[in-house]
Amino acid sequence: MTELDVVRLSTRRDTTRLGARIARALEPGDLVLLSGDLGAGKTFLARAVARARGVPVDVAIASPTFTLVQEYETPRGVLLHVDLYRLRDEDDRAKTVSDVRRLGLDERRAEGAIVLVEWGEGLEGELGGAASLSVSMTLDAAGRAASLSGLRRAAVRAR
Repeated sequence: MTELDVVRLSTRRDTTRLGARIARALEPGDLVLLSGDLGAGKTFLARAVARARGVPVDVAIASPTFTLVQEYETPRGVLLHVDLYRLRDEDDRAKTVSDVRRLGLDERRAEGAIVLVEWGEGLEGELGGAASLSVSMTLDAAGRAASLSGLRRAAVRAR
């Protein structure tokens, strides 16, 4: 098996199924990095993971672009959905690092929260260490796809 698994996401249902598989594979303290261009489906996938972990349908799961962090209590523990897009400053890495550290996500992971992060690539140290799963979302002429890598990749594939 390769170090990278690619899953074609032809429909929204395919993305929902992938989210459910990811949700089942995650363990307390896991970090999931979601990367991809705007509109690639990162937030939709995060929503699918949250629903599969038990966030009720009457609880809105919106992109945390402006709030930065959304916290959800689930029957299986705390799930944090994070969007670091607004904190990224390509001209001032030290500011980006400082701003991300201030969120305390590394501490939340140490407490057992599962942390799903959009736009978190390159900030793993500030997020408490290596990602358990990285999902790179793409959108091209053939449609959407997700490339999976990391420790939980095999568990996602097996589910």
